[in-house]
Amino acid sequence: MTGVTRHGQGAVTRFAPSPTGRLHLGHAFSALRSHDRAGKAGRFLLRIEDIDGTRSRPEFVGAILADLAWLGLRWAEPVWHQSDRLPVYAEALERLRGEGLLYPCFCTRAEIAASLSAPHGADGQLYPGTCRRLSPAEAAARAGEPHCWRLDMAQAVHRAGPLFWQDELAGGVRADPRSAGDVVLARKDAPASYHLAVTIDDAAQGVTHVVRGTDLFEATHVHRLLQALLGLPVPVWHHHPLLAGADGRRLAKRHGAPTLAALREAGEDGPALAAMLREGRLPHGYRSG
Repeated sequence: MTGVTRHGQGAVTRFAPSPTGRLHLGHAFSALRSHDRAGKAGRFLLRIEDIDGTRSRPEFVGAILADLAWLGLRWAEPVWHQSDRLPVYAEALERLRGEGLLYPCFCTRAEIAASLSAPHGADGQLYPGTCRRLSPAEAAARAGEPHCWRLDMAQAVHRAGPLFWQDELAGGVRADPRSAGDVVLARKDAPASYHLAVTIDDAAQGVTHVVRGTDLFEATHVHRLLQALLGLPVPVWHHHPLLAGADGRRLAKRHGAPTLAALREAGEDGPALAAMLREGRLPHGYRSG
């Protein structure tokens, strides 16, 4: 089914937060978009992306469920947890390794930064391919050292050939995964990267429409490539605008964005807030960017 979008009686969408903090208004905006895209004929799924063992907290899972229920959202059961699916990700990694598309990378972030003369890429740094040039014997000799696994992007793109994907707002897009460089698919401190886990789980859950913010638009190039390499079905994407605060910065946990819990404790009505967001109206001090 490679390259084919599955169709049914209704769209299957999902909201997939990480339990690394409390949800804020930007999360509510995205969850509502995903929920409403499914419609009455479709299915809205909730997935907890908790494979980041250093930052994920069990107490935030319950908080996520409470926040979404306060907004009036309902989702299909069961709720998936990525931490339950590590063997599935390991199997995919082994398949890609067996096809010669992965290589171990022993570089630290400091070493990567020092080797770059012109930072580039979504995170400011495009990996220069240092460890790609290690011989099999050299890599095997260092197997006991901490390392991640990177996708050999040139080999992967050659294997997959030209790829395209469809966004409901941007239209048809030609995939450009090379712009991401040799991305990490398994980190030193996590058994799978966001790229790998989200691609596999969307396919496994039968997601037909991936609704998420424009901050993940570029990541879709990589996800489309992984779908081709792993023989997975291709959904339609919907990358919606992000919400920003009065300072112009997009809402984010790390920026201390006001939480939904704080709004609830201040006496806000969840369904009323949801209705306002659906109508395109934002609370004072917020804007869509």
